[in-house]
Amino acid sequence: MRSELEKLIDLQKTDTNIRRLKQQIETAETRRADIEQEFEQHAFSIREIQGKRDKLHADRADLEKQIAENKTYLERADRNLKHAQNQKEYETAMRETDALQKQISAFETQIVEKMTALEEVEKELEERAEEINSIDAKREAALTEFENELAINKKELEDDTKKRELVFETLPAQLASVYNRLAQRGRDGIAVAAVINGSCSACFMSLRPQMQVEVKKGDQIITCESCTRILYMPSKESQSEATAS
Repeated sequence: MRSELEKLIDLQKTDTNIRRLKQQIETAETRRADIEQEFEQHAFSIREIQGKRDKLHADRADLEKQIAENKTYLERADRNLKHAQNQKEYETAMRETDALQKQISAFETQIVEKMTALEEVEKELEERAEEINSIDAKREAALTEFENELAINKKELEDDTKKRELVFETLPAQLASVYNRLAQRGRDGIAVAAVINGSCSACFMSLRPQMQVEVKKGDQIITCESCTRILYMPSKESQSEATAS
């Protein structure tokens, strides 16, 4: 009976791992998308800053073009001022000259503002230069690591599935049937539960002292009086790990 109990314990550990692996594989697309999204967020923030830089350059170029055009108009206004033949022409030329000078001055102020903003953006891009230069490589590395992990999970699932079949072949039919019934009953798939600190680790009900003794002997199948799961007493090391987690 002890060997059968050990097989059940091993079977439960295998089944628990199979459930974990299936979940990892079933959620692979979502987790891959999360990795993509994380890097896309970084890339978007970088593109946003680069777009701001490009717009500042374009705005500055546009302002310089407008200044050049207004200076051409100013030269014409200056000529009109010098060649004014009457008071009206003189005043008109003066107003045009004054307006153009103010407009040029306003454009020059805007250029200074654009250059200041551009310096700040360029500084931010310089500070993030390493991130910008390595983001594609890091993304590929993260996806490669993910794909490798997924391949390992699939291989482990295949191996554990074969292992499960082999264990079932060596179990008495009635015991295998009981195990399957218990495993399929709950969402957690737990049919064999460890006794931790005197309680069933599945339903957390305390066991009577005599039952704890019987479980510790491990020479017969003992089930929890509360949840009917098959009980076993793990090693002290396993109990310490379970308590710590």
